[in-house]
Amino acid sequence: MTEGRRLTHLDDAGAARMVDVSAKPETARTAIAEGRIIMSEEALEAVRGGAVSKGDVLAVARIAGILAAKRTADLIPLCHPLPLSAVRLDLELAERSIRARCEVGTTSRTGVEMEALTAVSVALLTIYDMAKSVDRAMRIEGIRLLAKGGGRSGDWRLDDG
Repeated sequence: MTEGRRLTHLDDAGAARMVDVSAKPETARTAIAEGRIIMSEEALEAVRGGAVSKGDVLAVARIAGILAAKRTADLIPLCHPLPLSAVRLDLELAERSIRARCEVGTTSRTGVEMEALTAVSVALLTIYDMAKSVDRAMRIEGIRLLAKGGGRSGDWRLDDG
């Protein structure tokens, strides 16, 4: 921990707490996250061709991810419930994988990084659940924040270079 810097989710006695953001101004905030699920060629073709017995994998995963963004405060104990103004979840099929990318926006007192990360995670878990009958060895990886905008700390982008 940086000297002099307090952990915001702990009170003076070390107990977990929800941060009081009431004094912060409402500002436009955004976050972008991504992740991917690696799978067999057979599973990818089943998803692509609509041949998975549980239904349209991509449509269900997209809706699950959007719903997860909206319900993040119910899943992550110290997150604030936020009025989301936009959630866009894209799923891109690649060689033996599906990439999930989510962008979330709000005008609020706190950021939406957790909402974007939760959306990506749940979308990928939904793909696993729906396609596991074809490939139980699928693996989810690379879930990460790519960028955030707004708030006191300003804009941030992942520097992958």
